[in-house]
Amino acid sequence: MITALQWTFGAIVLVTVVLSVVFSYRSRRSRDPILRGLYGARMNICIGLTLIFLALIQMVLFSGSTLRVIVGSMFLVLGLFNLFAGIRNHSYFTKHRSSAR
Repeated sequence: MITALQWTFGAIVLVTVVLSVVFSYRSRRSRDPILRGLYGARMNICIGLTLIFLALIQMVLFSGSTLRVIVGSMFLVLGLFNLFAGIRNHSYFTKHRSSAR
């Protein structure tokens, strides 16, 4: 059971890291500011999910040392902040994209 969770969380972390790199590349290459903002927001969402799943790996799957819990909780807070900011920015740029058409 624990091994399956480790592999699942590891795969999710790997997928979100790859997606954040892709969206970062697209954000930096885009000339349209609205698309740049959308890709940046998607990158923030992916980074937030990566940090959240890293925190879950740290807190759930390993024995709880104090340092591991502190680092995991910091990852969780940063991940939640990135996820919230990404969702907020994505809705903002989606509204501007639909009104610009």
